[in-house]
Amino acid sequence: MNSSKIILIVGHLLFWLANYWFITMGSNLNWNGFSTTNNSLAYAYTYGLFFNAVLFYTQVFWLFPRIYRRKSKLTFYLLTMVVLITISIFETYIDYILYGIYNIQGEPLDGSFITNVMIHVLYSVAGFYYILKFELRKSEKQKQKLLKETYKTELKYLKAQLNPHFLFNGINSVYHLIGKDDALAKETLLQFSGLLRYQLYESNTHILLEKELDYVLKYIKIEKTRRGSDIHLDYDIKSENSLIKIAPLLLIPFIENAFKHCSNHMDSSANIIDIKIHEEGQKLYLNVVNSYDEVTYKNKVGGIGLNNVQKRLSLLYPDQYHLDIQKDNDKHIVKLSISL
Repeated sequence: MNSSKIILIVGHLLFWLANYWFITMGSNLNWNGFSTTNNSLAYAYTYGLFFNAVLFYTQVFWLFPRIYRRKSKLTFYLLTMVVLITISIFETYIDYILYGIYNIQGEPLDGSFITNVMIHVLYSVAGFYYILKFELRKSEKQKQKLLKETYKTELKYLKAQLNPHFLFNGINSVYHLIGKDDALAKETLLQFSGLLRYQLYESNTHILLEKELDYVLKYIKIEKTRRGSDIHLDYDIKSENSLIKIAPLLLIPFIENAFKHCSNHMDSSANIIDIKIHEEGQKLYLNVVNSYDEVTYKNKVGGIGLNNVQKRLSLLYPDQYHLDIQKDNDKHIVKLSISL
């Protein structure tokens, strides 16, 4: 038995003990003719509280989970009434016996019965709403656990898509630089190593935004080295809050797609990629524009599907993001804002 169950059981025991103490010793109640003056209330409330607990836990362990959730609601209400009336009759009979023992006169049995029914209805309803609330909390925890597992699966899937592509591009870039510019080849290899390290070891949970932005910057530099003068690249990345966190690998798919689907015109000045990422007031803005050629765009395969990213955004930042993707003549435009 884990500690949370022990705490729950202790909490219930303390509730019933406090309930009994308050009625029998902490007040001067007169209930169904029983009072604290002749000590009759202490005896009467011993079995009274027992019946209250029976009704409460009958709802918790039997009526709600086995009848209300699995069978018709009418059966649940009928059984609840049968149990409630039966226990009320039985308690009223015991009250009658105790009246004789303590010589209590003038207490009609129908009044005792009605009072018992009212109290039993209260505890029966309390048991129903207690287990209902408990089940709702349990369902919410299971939902959160499922969302967490889904998030992990989506992240693994995204990494599986990114890794082969990075490996191919990184190795290819370094290969072409060796012998031509060894210093740049070393720098590119270092950046490439940093990308892989980030993916493998540092991107499993929410991470600092500055790390994610540094990762994006390394990727852009590798692509800039690989594409060289074939494209006209502008980028501006900045953040004002170094402690803010973000889910990992959310931004890179948009950057990757911009490079993947950028046009390949003979005139390199027509091959444009413009990347702007900035954070202010705990809100992140990403704006990515790339030129594209319709024929080349249709024939290209690969790249990271944006559907995957949109699913992750919906999962991780529900009602906290806005994504707008559009084509304007020969340009592909992505605008994303996230409240972090």
